Amino acid sequence: MDLLSTSQTIAIGAGAKSAKDAKAAKGVLNSDFETFIRMLTTQMQNQDPLNPIESTDFATQLATFSSVEQQVLTNDLLTSLGAQMGALNLSQLSGWVGMSANAVMPVEFDGNPITLRVEGVGTAQTHQLVVRDESDAVVSRTDISGAAQTLDWRGHDAFGGTLPHGRYQIDVESFSQGQLVATRPAQVSALITEARVQNGQTILVFEGGQEVASDGILALKRSSLT
Repeated sequence: MDLLSTSQTIAIGAGAKSAKDAKAAKGVLNSDFETFIRMLTTQMQNQDPLNPIESTDFATQLATFSSVEQQVLTNDLLTSLGAQMGALNLSQLSGWVGMSANAVMPVEFDGNPITLRVEGVGTAQTHQLVVRDESDAVVSRTDISGAAQTLDWRGHDAFGGTLPHGRYQIDVESFSQGQLVATRPAQVSALITEARVQNGQTILVFEGGQEVASDGILALKRSSLT
């Protein structure tokens, strides 16, 4: 699977166009430089011997044109380096695609079990896995151990039935003497299907449509599907 964002594709196309334009400008400049030399030579051959042009004027003209030529060559080099950096960034982005990652994010339930990484606060006495729907209503509470663990959430409601397909927020609530002392969000394990750069930050898109910045990834492994 090799999904790359449209914005990155546009960036590469723009880089190629800039490189093409710079190459064309360089060719025009080379032609103009030859014309300039011929004009300068003709000017020297036909100058008034009683009022010759100062040598410094020739030097100034030549230096000015040489400076312009150097600037175009520098721009050409920068364009080339920019295209290379763009290709490198795309290569780095493609490395995320197809990886299985853990991140704090809502779950996208489609009827299939979802792997969660959960942990309560060690000093608390009891712990519950709490599921909320998109309206923030609690649809399920399940007693669990507070130890760090991996479990498969199967989308059951408070009565044991299956919840409708949709997005849910899952947390571990820890209690001491019946009082809530801490809430920790569950880590969701899912497949990364897209990576893109947005406002200078790498954004990862999961198979359920969730979007997480790359610095929010808590664990990463190669998926058996790739």
